[in-house]
Amino acid sequence: MSFKARQIGPCFAAEVEGIDMRKPLSPEDVKAIHAGMDEYAVLVFHEQFIDDEQQLAFTRSLGELERSVGASLRAPEDYRLPTTFADVSNLDKEGKPFAREDRRRLFAIGNRLWHSDSSFKVVPAKYSLLHARVIPSKGGNTEFADMRAAYDALDDETRTQIEELICEHSQIYSREQLGFTDLTDEERARFKPVGQRLVRVHPSTGRKSLFLASHAGTIVGWPVPEARLLLRDLIAHATQKEFVYAHEWRVGDLVIWDNRRTMHRGRPFPAHEPRDVRRTTLVGDGPTVPQHV
Repeated sequence: MSFKARQIGPCFAAEVEGIDMRKPLSPEDVKAIHAGMDEYAVLVFHEQFIDDEQQLAFTRSLGELERSVGASLRAPEDYRLPTTFADVSNLDKEGKPFAREDRRRLFAIGNRLWHSDSSFKVVPAKYSLLHARVIPSKGGNTEFADMRAAYDALDDETRTQIEELICEHSQIYSREQLGFTDLTDEERARFKPVGQRLVRVHPSTGRKSLFLASHAGTIVGWPVPEARLLLRDLIAHATQKEFVYAHEWRVGDLVIWDNRRTMHRGRPFPAHEPRDVRRTTLVGDGPTVPQHV
């Protein structure tokens, strides 16, 4: 086995050498990647010039695939990629950048808010694997926040206060922060809020972390203004410089992150330039709470 990881973030994130995603992973490599994820939560693989089928094969070697259905404003007949991928590019079915005022683009730039993938689903995502095919001339970085370190840095009183809290997550909440309210009745029903624990325990390491996202719009049993103030304070705390790694993309990069222990956000780039990044996602461990919202 030739897997080697070198930490690159302030308190997490590592670059990996010794993996060629064009080839099947050995059992030892699979074990090493999971161990690396347990330790670093974000792994960066450079120069992985792979196609869709190779990305899917690599992803499936690590766990069960999450299908991407109904999480964006792209209609099924407008899909550019199969539902085995989350299309987080700015491209339409013909491969052209969306017009600046296109509602699909305006909804998608909500990904520039801090979030955790699929926290708005009953079963939130485990790993996300994002591969860079085309990158813009500037901007478009992805920033990651270590929610384990952020939890550890909280004072005891705050930890006690939030230990048992349940948040409601929906893409309606995150888009409202940007003033995007142009949703149909069908879309609002599809984005119905789900409950998620605010503090999670990682199943492999037993370490606690915050589970936050811009999708979190309120806390069960709390007045909405008070809940949103607490959530804003926690996100501000968790995204301080000492907890954040910023990834500058190169074509061929593939980055894996653990959504159970990180938040991330995309950064702006020229709207007229293509950014073709393709995400595969692993299904999470199960609901974090029984659904009652």
